[in-house]
Amino acid sequence: MFIQTIKGAFARQRGKYLAVALTVGLGAAIASAMLNTMFDIGDKVNKELKAYGANIVVRPKFASILSDVYSEDEEVEEFLDESDALTIKTIFWAHNIIDFAPFLFADTDINGETFRLAGTWFNKTSELPTGDSVVTGVIGLKSWWQIDGEWLNDDDKEGVMLGSEAAKRLNKTLGERIAIAGRSFKVKAVFSAGGEEDEYIFMPLAVAQEISGLKGKITQIDLSALTAPENDLARKAALDPKSLTLDEWDTWYCTAYISSITYQIEEALPNARAKALLQISQSEGAILNKIQLLMLLLTALTLSCSALGVSSLVTTCVMEKTAEIGLLKAIGATDAQIALSTLTQVLIAASAGAAIGYLAGLKLASIIGQTVFDATVEPNALALPIVALLVIATTIIGSIPAMKLLLATRPAAALHG
Repeated sequence: MFIQTIKGAFARQRGKYLAVALTVGLGAAIASAMLNTMFDIGDKVNKELKAYGANIVVRPKFASILSDVYSEDEEVEEFLDESDALTIKTIFWAHNIIDFAPFLFADTDINGETFRLAGTWFNKTSELPTGDSVVTGVIGLKSWWQIDGEWLNDDDKEGVMLGSEAAKRLNKTLGERIAIAGRSFKVKAVFSAGGEEDEYIFMPLAVAQEISGLKGKITQIDLSALTAPENDLARKAALDPKSLTLDEWDTWYCTAYISSITYQIEEALPNARAKALLQISQSEGAILNKIQLLMLLLTALTLSCSALGVSSLVTTCVMEKTAEIGLLKAIGATDAQIALSTLTQVLIAASAGAAIGYLAGLKLASIIGQTVFDATVEPNALALPIVALLVIATTIIGSIPAMKLLLATRPAAALHG
């Protein structure tokens, strides 16, 4: 009898239940797209933001301490080894370090004026202590630079890149030659970085080490790491890791907070100090949180609209079969039985719409990923049960007004019109 009632309802009111399926399906599609994108968006947003520079700088411990005490520009003759740059890729969060480059800074005299030389890796392939290889350098780390010319090759012994301000002071343009420390170099590029680098003369690290007589030495390492948004635990650990309880320590150490990454770098390099560029890292976390909040709000708004649509459609269904409900009550059917039958019909229609909507949402998430982040959004296993629960909740909440109307129906009044 129960099954026959459900079949009969679908046969007589197929249009209404099709509309319920469509309404719920649209809500499920948006929820599916937003949740799958949100769960997969963290790394993609961070990668987009990492295109705008490093968020951690590693310097010799003694030099970094003096720089903090006196001035950021205080010159301290302390160096790291070039091999330290590769050691960084052996820490627990090595895969979160997406780009890094060592730098050796030195002053040189050109035509009676002092200029800053910056030796670095451009796109260097190196062997890690683990046996793996890595390709990294400023081409990935400083990808926003506006280049007139071409990036240098790490094996180039006679090429330099001039910052836009340095090029003006030297009155040099692309293709001209310049004398540095008794050697002749060709200007392979003039770049604009929008910062202090515009005053620098860039060259391969090996060449800068030869000119300055500091073979195998570097001044600092800039790196760009994918990090988790800061929270109270991360801020507590940043102040004093020793203040954490054992459980807090495990959570913090095994989460990609910028403070845990810098801590592990200092573990790997006892002679160095890793400093987070907090303004950049905090901005990244704030942007990510706002994007995720926006997606949650959009999901909530869409499901609220779906609930209103379901409410209107189910109420109409109940009103259209008032006489049938009155007859069922007159022959002995209880309110619970009739309500369960009606709610089952609505849930079946909603489930069918939700299944199609979820699949459509996966396609929409893929389109969002390709359009916004130029990357594929992978389906997340956690999104499916969440969408299912949200659809069930939306359907039940939307059916509440109709259930109240159903329960208030009196057999005599319904049968007499």
